[in-house]
Amino acid sequence: MSKYVYFASMYTLKKSLGQHFLKDENICRKIVSSLEQHPFTQLLEVGPGGGALTKHLLELKNISFKAVELDEEKVEYLIKTYPLLKDKIIHESFLDIEKPYNGKFTVIGNFPYNISTQILFKILEWKEDVECTIGMFQKEVAQRVAAKEGSKVYGVISVLVQAYFKVEYLFDVSQQSFQPPPKVMSGVIRLLPQQEVPPMKSDKHFSLLVKTAFNQRRKTLRNAVRGLFEAAFLEDELFNKRAEQLSVQQFAELTFKMR
Repeated sequence: MSKYVYFASMYTLKKSLGQHFLKDENICRKIVSSLEQHPFTQLLEVGPGGGALTKHLLELKNISFKAVELDEEKVEYLIKTYPLLKDKIIHESFLDIEKPYNGKFTVIGNFPYNISTQILFKILEWKEDVECTIGMFQKEVAQRVAAKEGSKVYGVISVLVQAYFKVEYLFDVSQQSFQPPPKVMSGVIRLLPQQEVPPMKSDKHFSLLVKTAFNQRRKTLRNAVRGLFEAAFLEDELFNKRAEQLSVQQFAELTFKMR
């Protein structure tokens, strides 16, 4: 029996859960190497699936390790294949779990593509405690998270993540590194907390402004966010620009002028 057939027969791949399992050992080692560049004592893996990354993570010394997996079949397979995982798996959706640790922790995962943006929003909720995130995304999502102002793919997720985290695009991953191969390339990015978060009126004001601005990204900022500012302030020439032309810092500064 070929390695490929054996791999596929161990469990069922579920498209509804966005499952594309990593099978490339070189990529696994590159991801773990990237992880080890920043010390940590508590590690959460999101969506371990068939355990391609997990088996390497279980070898790391002197850390507390947990994995969150929604699919019951994968949970059973993982515990059977890696007995050390017993009592380390959180059998829930990552989007529904409580914060898994007290204090600082690191997040890693080949994130399910169908909820990857929502995963980032969850990490933003925990931003005070997440000291590093290394995640694999669809390449276009990874590029969007890392994009700078002026880019066509710069948007809500770019601004919200970059306000709190420094984003590094680490490397591409080809379709052939997965079973089954997805239709698109993937990319691995690393998030590290910003040493200085730009001053803003509040997280809530910042999020509202960014989402409102990009909701009508073809319009000038003046037309897109008209309801958030007094009419007189909208005369400022900054409002002649479109959302994608503003830096994270400029969005943060504008929150102080909101109603």
